[in-house]
Amino acid sequence: MKRLLALLAGALGLGALLRRRAHEPAPAVDEPADALRAKLAESRVVEEDRDAFESGETPVDEADVTARRADVHERARQAIDELKQS
Repeated sequence: MKRLLALLAGALGLGALLRRRAHEPAPAVDEPADALRAKLAESRVVEEDRDAFESGETPVDEADVTARRADVHERARQAIDELKQS
C-alpha cells in the first residue's frame, strides 16, 4: 500500500512539474557572435585603461628584485634549518 501511495504521489508530482515547464517561455538564445563581439569590445576598453595605467608606472630595477628574491630564499633556508635542528 505504501508503494502504491509513493508511486501515485511521484506521478502527480511529475505531472505537475511537466505542466509547469510547458507553460514557461523558452529562454532567449543569444547569438554567440554577438556575445563575442561584446566581449572583444570590453577587452579593448580594458586594454586602453591598462595602457594608460602602465604609462604612469615607475620602472623597477631588475637587479634590486633579484637581490630581494635571493634574500628571501636565504631567510627561508635559515628558517628550515632551524626547524630541522629543533
